[in-house]
Parts: sequence; structure tokens; C-alpha cells
Amino acid sequence: MTPSERKKLEACLREASEILYNNADPSSLNTLEDIEIAVREQVIENVSPQIAPFFIERKTKTRKGRRRKIKSCVGQLQITEKQCKRLGINPYTRHSPLLEKCCLLLSANESYQNAEQDMLLLMGLKVGHSTHQRKVQKLDNLLPDVKQGCSEVSVDGGTIRLRGLYGQASYWKEYKTARLQGIYYGAFFQDNQGLIDWINSQKLTNPLYCLGDGHDGIWNIIAEIGDETERIEILDWYHLMENLYKTEGKRYQKDQVKAYLWMGQASEAINYLLSQKIVGGNQFINYLKKHEKRLINYHYYSWQKIASIGSGAVESAVKQIGYRVKITGAQWKSENVNNILQLRCAYLNGQLAI
Repeated sequence: MTPSERKKLEACLREASEILYNNADPSSLNTLEDIEIAVREQVIENVSPQIAPFFIERKTKTRKGRRRKIKSCVGQLQITEKQCKRLGINPYTRHSPLLEKCCLLLSANESYQNAEQDMLLLMGLKVGHSTHQRKVQKLDNLLPDVKQGCSEVSVDGGTIRLRGLYGQASYWKEYKTARLQGIYYGAFFQDNQGLIDWINSQKLTNPLYCLGDGHDGIWNIIAEIGDETERIEILDWYHLMENLYKTEGKRYQKDQVKAYLWMGQASEAINYLLSQKIVGGNQFINYLKKHEKRLINYHYYSWQKIASIGSGAVESAVKQIGYRVKITGAQWKSENVNNILQLRCAYLNGQLAI
């Protein structure tokens, strides 16, 4: 903007400010907060709805078509059907794309009731909590696709509280979450096959590193991912250590077992445990034998940065999903769970960022 243009703009804004102030209630402007709210209301109601159409007309180069009203972040706009088509606005849409994204962003982080209140506070726009909920329920597919080849997959599970039938108590059900290539997240409720199909639809590399904890349900899913001859399964190092420290041996004994396992020497670790009198040692030996093919040389993998040795990131994702689905008192209908899980994952994937 040139200095002459800036001066001209300032003069116009000064005149416009005078008109807007004369149409405001001076008795209600007692604090800076009051002034902020009044100015925002005036801008949304009277100023930006006059500016945005000018931009729209210049960009689309048309005024033709039946007009329709759309609520946007800059107020209520009247846009023709031809303008909507050229700007990529879907038919029968009542809210602008940016306002829609703002609604989904708030709904991804808090209850629909709070989303309504925060939308009004942050933007000065009224969008009802039921509207927020309908927008989430209309979501079709927010699952991301890995842009490059996918060489690493980690899987974990969480729980969600479901609403019981009338007169019956609520109950908990599991959902599964996957992390692909250390970047992308996806979650499925009571649909393990859907999770498997999503992962297998990606461009999987050879080898494919799959991480998980000791839960059988996780390994049952991983067993269906990719080709068995190309898949390298890795038992989470930190879960492995968690099980080791459940034994009641002396510190030097645990340190020796840990040293063997860190170098991928599972047989040596088992033989050492058999030679020592450690309470809980037999249970840990059975655990090692069960997952022996998943016990890699953790030192080498970590040093060479071949793959992750812990599934902490996907476990963190489960906790962050829980931040939304486990808000105080929350109970869900089973048919609505997948939408909110996908929305929360879209937030984690950065798909709701502007």
C-alpha cells in the first residue's frame, strides 16, 4: 500500500468510524472490553459484509445468478450461485468454508456446548451446539494418505464410554488407533478391519516396521498388515522394561537382563533368568518366549535410527483423543463415535490448521 493510498484509506475509515460511533450506545461503552465488543459487532454487521462482496465480485468477475445468504467469519454475505460455483462453495451450505473449519476445530477440542460459547466469545458469531454436532456427524472421510512410502506403523488401543439403553448403565468399549510414518494418525471404533484396510491402502515399503505393546489384540491387527515376509515386528522397549521391573530380583540382576535385551540377546537373557532365583522370573521368561521374534537389537536400531523402538507417540495420541472423548460426564452413541474419532485425528494430523 502506497503512502497516498494509506492516507486515503485512513480518511475513509475516520469518516466511517464517526458514523458507526453515532449509531452505537455510548452508555454501554464503559470499558475497553465493551468497546472491543461494540466495534466487533459493528464490523461484522455493517463493514465487512460490504467489503467481502467487492473482493468476491473482483475475483469471480460476475454478479449473475440467484443470491443466497451465507454466514461467514466476516458476517452474513449475499453471494450469487455463479459466484459460489467459481469459489468452490457447495450447494445448500449455510456456512463459509473458514467458519466451517473453525466449528470443526472447536468441536475437535471440547464439548459442543462449550464450542458454541467459545465461538461467540472468540469470533462474535452465534453457531448453536446442535449445529456443531451436525457438522461433525456429516463428516465423510478425514483419513489422511501417506504422501511418501510408509515404512513404520504403530498400533495402540483406547476406551470410550457408551450410553446404555434407557434405564441401563453406561459401558466402555475399545477403539484402535494407528500412527503411520511418525506423522499420520487414524482411529476406528469397533472396526479393526477398517483400520487394517486403511493401513494396507497406503504404499507400504519393504521392510515394514510394526510396533506394539504386549497386548494380543494389537498383534492380531498387525498380523493382517502388509506381507508377512516383509514385516518386521518390534515389541515396545518401554513395555518390555515395564514387565521386567515387575519381577522382584536384585538390581544387578535386572540390569544384566536389561543389558542382554538391549543388545537383542533374548536367549542369553532367558538363560540368565533360569540360573537366578528371581520372584516372577518364570512369568517374565514366558513373556519373552511369547514375543521372542519381536525382540530386536534395540541398541543397533536406536543407534542407526532404523525405526522407533517405542510406541509412545501412538499412546500419546490415544491420550489426546481421550482428552476429547473422555470429558467429564461424556457418554456417546455408538453411531457417533467414529466421526468424533476421525475429527480428533484430523486435528492431530494438522488438517484443521489454516
